[in-house]
Amino acid sequence: MLTSPQPSIKMRLSPIDPSSYSNAHELIITHIDLEWTVNFEKSTLSGSASLSFKTLRDDVEEIFLDSSDLDIASMAVKTAAGEIPVSWDVGKPVENIGSKLTVYLPTKTSGEFKLIVEYETNPKASALQWLNAEQTCGKKHPYLFSQCQAIHARSLVPCQDTPAVKFTYNATLRHPIGVTGLMSAVKLKSESGVSYFKQSIPIPSYLLAIVVGALVEKPIGPISSVWAEQEQIDESAEEFSQTADFIAKAEEICGPYVWGRYDLLVMPPSFPFGGMENPCLTFVTPTLLAGDKSLATVVAHEIAHSWTGNLVTNRNFEHFWLNEGFTVFVEGKIVGRLFGNASRDFHALHGLSELTDCIKTQLADTPELTKLVVDLSDCSPDDAFSTVPYMKGSTFLRYLEDLLGGPEKFEPFFRSYLNTFKFKSVLTNDFKKALYDWFREDPKNEEFLSRIDWDLWLFGTGMPPVIPNYDRSLLEACQKHAKLWAENDIETIKASSLLSEPLTSIQLIEFLAQLLEKKTIQGLTPEKVALLDQTYRIHATKNAEIRFRFVRLYIRAKMMDKMDEILAFANSNFRMKFVRPIYKELAGWPEAKPIAVENYNKVKDQMMTVCAYTVSKDLGLETGK
Repeated sequence: MLTSPQPSIKMRLSPIDPSSYSNAHELIITHIDLEWTVNFEKSTLSGSASLSFKTLRDDVEEIFLDSSDLDIASMAVKTAAGEIPVSWDVGKPVENIGSKLTVYLPTKTSGEFKLIVEYETNPKASALQWLNAEQTCGKKHPYLFSQCQAIHARSLVPCQDTPAVKFTYNATLRHPIGVTGLMSAVKLKSESGVSYFKQSIPIPSYLLAIVVGALVEKPIGPISSVWAEQEQIDESAEEFSQTADFIAKAEEICGPYVWGRYDLLVMPPSFPFGGMENPCLTFVTPTLLAGDKSLATVVAHEIAHSWTGNLVTNRNFEHFWLNEGFTVFVEGKIVGRLFGNASRDFHALHGLSELTDCIKTQLADTPELTKLVVDLSDCSPDDAFSTVPYMKGSTFLRYLEDLLGGPEKFEPFFRSYLNTFKFKSVLTNDFKKALYDWFREDPKNEEFLSRIDWDLWLFGTGMPPVIPNYDRSLLEACQKHAKLWAENDIETIKASSLLSEPLTSIQLIEFLAQLLEKKTIQGLTPEKVALLDQTYRIHATKNAEIRFRFVRLYIRAKMMDKMDEILAFANSNFRMKFVRPIYKELAGWPEAKPIAVENYNKVKDQMMTVCAYTVSKDLGLETGK
């Protein structure tokens, strides 16, 4: 096998996606047949992938695919006459991008054909997390799960790892007897140690997903079950009992649900995100199990992805806001329909607080990543990941909705946009053109359309240029509490009548967020922090969002005696939303940084690659390996 010289990032650019080597402008994968065997002892998947291609021009001679640390045994092109072995070479890897896999076709090729690849994944494949039995709730069986977003599918299967390409897939999954295999597809049948799956709707590679573990299910709706380990199944079913209501409201907003099943899987603590919208099987973090459904709207977010992201997809990750910004926008509408417009607006304002925190902390040194449309020519999507596309993007859509006549005018356009581009991948200009085409049918809208400063919204740095006129009633109570604690001493706080006005769980999260935003907090002593804990009964809550913000107050107060508690929370889950700010703030506290680095080195192997990599950067380390 040949190897190519080490490429620069600039050299790797695809004409359609700066994060992919693929020549998807010349040919595309339309379907994949997977035959996988799960080997827990080796921490590998082995087997074959049969890639069905359709050429977009005549006489294609080479296929450029994305790969990352795959051990390829053979390749062959399948024709009517049989299988013809082909040669290939793998370029040297670019960090966090992978390698260019070049396949040399036996003849100039047009039309449709199949490429069959026999291979095995690497034990350190960035898309896969292998857990031993002790790292699970039941502690009896090992556990495997994947996370392919943004560009980690290339460590799972050689592919065109770009959201510009969508394919259907079938899979035969062989796994140990006594555990359950699930994928981002409809399960056709199961036999002893073998499971069969079919995904009949085209998906981008980042939505390919697999999980194998000691899982059980419990129905929670007409097309939904929750899956979890036995120890968490009842708690999970109760926490996510609103799922059917979320789906119904999403269909009112977006149109029919097309994926057949909508199941939830409660993940192990090492899962790095709040949720992942894998079709037919949403992954959710166990940190959502708050006991009062106060964090269950994350499920509404993942359900919304069934349209915004999964059905209509950003063509590359520079336009990630078309996925996440649109999804937060729909999530807010679901919340509004179920709990009232004041709750919808509070939901948006709370998101803006998180955006403010992100820009001040995570992105303080990289303002270019606060743009809504970013340039990924010199970095991977993992480097650019933040709350910006979520909240700045959804704020832009709310601004457009308010400007163009409110929900009664904007929602018909929104459904039309989703219907027009379903099963396709789009760029921001596609959305912009659709918006202008729709609203220009009424000449009265021309003045409103002329007010939209697209360059400022898309390419301006920092916070959104316009904040919509949200209902602030629920937020104002949080701000009053934050002002009380930030500007007064303990005795004044104790005497305040404001403490008799209770806050809901989501308001308590926002109150703590507002408090953390304050440049100064008067007398932030251990005594004051203890009083805050006692007043709001924070020690008694299971709500991870509340606990996350409270341990950051420990850091803000430089409470070294609470370091064990800070690290215990950081080690209780490896959700990047939580661990990254904690490690970044510990890195800025000179006495605490060595302790944080030591702890990171102890637990980094329990993190998924994307989490370990980004936390290492937050700590100022050279690599997460």
